[in-house]
This record gives sequence, structure tokens and C-alpha cells, in this order.
Amino acid sequence: MSELRQYSWSEAHSPDSTFAPVRVYVWELPVRVSHWFIFLPVVVLSFTGYYMHNPFIVGKGSTTFMMGTVRFIHLVAGFVFIAAFLLRLYWFFVGNNWSNWRAFVPLHRRQWRGMGGMVAYYSFLRKDLLHHVGHNALAAVTYLVMFVLMFIEILTGLALYSQVRSSTVLNAIIGWLPRLIDIQNLRLIHFCIMFSFFIFVIHHVYSAVLVSWEERNGLIESIFTGYKFVPSDELEEDATSRSRR
Repeated sequence: MSELRQYSWSEAHSPDSTFAPVRVYVWELPVRVSHWFIFLPVVVLSFTGYYMHNPFIVGKGSTTFMMGTVRFIHLVAGFVFIAAFLLRLYWFFVGNNWSNWRAFVPLHRRQWRGMGGMVAYYSFLRKDLLHHVGHNALAAVTYLVMFVLMFIEILTGLALYSQVRSSTVLNAIIGWLPRLIDIQNLRLIHFCIMFSFFIFVIHHVYSAVLVSWEERNGLIESIFTGYKFVPSDELEEDATSRSRR
């Protein structure tokens, strides 16, 4: 009986070196712009939001209005966040194969296949990694859930803002929500969703660094440049699977 070769961690799921890597433009400019203009405001919103919930900085001086300043920064960051979210929402319908909504909604068997394997891989319970040009199915569904939570966060934030800013337009857009849900519960929902963003960011950075290191495909760099390096056979397989949908 022949002996099975023992692979190292990286060898177990590295792309086949017999196929030359192809430089592929995966993440288009609007995707990259919306990514960073969602992430950066989330950092600012989280800091200022937590401060408004539990002030931990004491301003000194007779003219200091710390809470008002923090609240103003929160509002500006919130509107930047909304603009980036709308840009990404628009690109769901006009973007390429890897940023289109079809890549996120699990409508086909291929998109469901391997989710459990990715959970095991992220948990270091298996070594082999299923390679994808864009997002794997598990990541895509996770991002879809996060987009839904972002939408809820925007609605609750605008509803809270409408309570202190009298505006005919704003009341017409979001005035119905405080009539359905008590304003204190809206504030609680708005605050609690922030912690789901914390959890997502931690895992997102961890998984991105892990997969980029193991696949050696420029995953981390791609969110700046848009390009990934994909073996030609994987690119052909990806195109074939999409044509079968």
C-alpha cells in the first residue's frame, strides 16, 4: 500500500501551481469606495454613539458643549454612511458578476454547497479550502445579513433624528416608524445593532487575512486595487458555473 503524502497547512489548500494565475478585475471602483465609506463612518458612529449612550469624556470650560459636538459628528458620519450604503445598493443591480445581488442571494445549489466546509475551515477544523473568484457562499450570505442590519440601522437612526429635527420631508419618509415602535425601543435596537457590527468587523478582518495568506491571491490588496490573482482553471470554472444558472 502506498503511503499518503502528508501536506503542510498551506499545501493542503493552495491553488494548483500548474495553472498560471490570471489578473482579474473583481472589485469595481464603486464597490471599493462604498466599502471604505461604510467602514470608516461605522468606526466614528460606534465611538460617538457609545459616548452618547454613556458619556465617558468630561469637557472643561464654560463654553464647552461636548455632547453637542459629539452628536454633530455622529450625524455627519451617519449621512456619509447612508450615501455609501445607497451607492452599494445601486451597484447591486449594475455591478459585475461578483458584486451583483445574484452573488449574494443563495438561489442555486452551487451557492449553498460548501457553507459547512467554510465554517469548519474558519474554525481550523479542516485544511482544504474551496477557492472562489468572488465571495464564497458563506461570506456572501453573511454580507447580505449585514446589509439588512445596516438598512435597519439607517431606518432607526433617521427615526431618532426625526424626533429632534422637525422636517416635512423626513417625517414623510420615516415618520411612520415611531408610530409602530416606541422611540425607546428604537433607540435600543439602534444601539444593539452596533455590537453586531463589532462582531462582524472582527471576523471579517480575521477571515480576510487568513484566506489571503493561504490562497496567495492578493485578497487584502484587492480592496485597494480591485484586482485578484486567480488560477486560470478557477476562472474558467467560475464562468462555467455562472453560465449554467
